[in-house]
Amino acid sequence: MMYKISEFSKITGLSVKALRYYDEETILTPACRDSETGYRYYSKEDFAKAQRILLLRSLDFSIAEIRDVLENCRDDSDLTCYLEEKRTMIQNRILKEKELIKKMNLYIKPNDREEKRMNYQIEVKDIPSVTVAAIRYRGKYDDTGKYIGKLYKAVKDQGAGAPIQCYHDAEYREEDADLELCLPTKKLIRHPDVEGKTLPAIRAICTTHVGSYSKLNMAYKAIFDYAGENGLACLTPSREVYRKGPGMIFKGNEDGYITDIIVPVSGGVA
Repeated sequence: MMYKISEFSKITGLSVKALRYYDEETILTPACRDSETGYRYYSKEDFAKAQRILLLRSLDFSIAEIRDVLENCRDDSDLTCYLEEKRTMIQNRILKEKELIKKMNLYIKPNDREEKRMNYQIEVKDIPSVTVAAIRYRGKYDDTGKYIGKLYKAVKDQGAGAPIQCYHDAEYREEDADLELCLPTKKLIRHPDVEGKTLPAIRAICTTHVGSYSKLNMAYKAIFDYAGENGLACLTPSREVYRKGPGMIFKGNEDGYITDIIVPVSGGVA
């Protein structure tokens, strides 16, 4: 049984214009085409494919996504996997959009913005050396979660403080930051997956940030402003000490995160 394009349009609920477009995009190509007239004819198999396209379109799949599904989906089990993956993408997008709304609200409601500002207390002090287990890597700033579990597993019951992230770059880097995640230890750790070492004693400008990691830049601004006003040269690597942060599974309340910022310095007068 073959259907002319007008008939196929009627039984699928897809306009002739849409059918021609899907043909051009090689998403729904008719089973055969009359070489003389160019008329398109669709089969029962094409009807099943059209039903799947209608489903995907109703679930906000893009043309590229629909093509990917149709090319690789063999059965309902495969389709379920694609739908679950799309659901996760939508959930992540919703979370990002909620964060955007929160940021917008800070500017729509000036009083809320004032409440969120921190009065950073700046200190210049001597930071003693500390024995740590460390993993140095290149990547994104939010890659920390990939390595923290490995550190704790290597250290076991020899941990002696909050995790420390060392930033070996002076500037902000999006993809290939030079990072070193450290965990203070009671003694020098020897383990194939981590490096046992001592972070040197330093003189540093220090402050504490309370709240989301997304606002840590304001703590750095306060430190750099202080350094400029007091003739201090900021050095690397800077350190962040995560005194209170997300757990291994749950993020918890970001407003309650506590992070110490430590930036080595030279020159000036303490």
